Amino acid sequence: MKVEGKTLKITLVKSPIGAIPKHRKTIAAMGLRKLNKTVELPDNAATRGQIQQVRHMVKVEEA
Repeated sequence: MKVEGKTLKITLVKSPIGAIPKHRKTIAAMGLRKLNKTVELPDNAATRGQIQQVRHMVKVEEA
């Protein structure tokens, strides 16, 4: 039986078109390509840091 770690569901809710380039790269690195698309990422310090940087463009839920 596989024990899974906690994950976060992250949804892109604001377009990164007008965002600064560093934020656009962060969104792309998280795997978010289109508006209203959701990805599941592990709940760790690196992911939390990415979310903190672009918190005005994403919606986060615990999976």
